[in-house]
Amino acid sequence: MKQDKNLNKLFEQIALKHFFIETLETQHRDRLDFHDVSVWAVKSALEAAYAAGHAAATAAAQNKSTASKGKQ
Repeated sequence: MKQDKNLNKLFEQIALKHFFIETLETQHRDRLDFHDVSVWAVKSALEAAYAAGHAAATAAAQNKSTASKGKQ
C-alpha cells in the first residue's frame, strides 16, 4: 500500500535524523537491532512524529473542507 510505504519512509527518516539508525529492518544481529539512545533524542523523535501527524491531519482537514465547498 502506498500509505504504508510513505509511513515507513517517514519512520526511517525520523530514525536516521534522531537516532542515526540507517534502517528499521531487522538485521538479526544484536549490535544492529538494539540501540542505546538518549532521552532527548527520544523526545526529539516523538516531537517530529507528532508534528508530521499534525501536519497530515491539518492537510486532510483542509482537503475535506475544500472538497465539500466544491460540492455546494
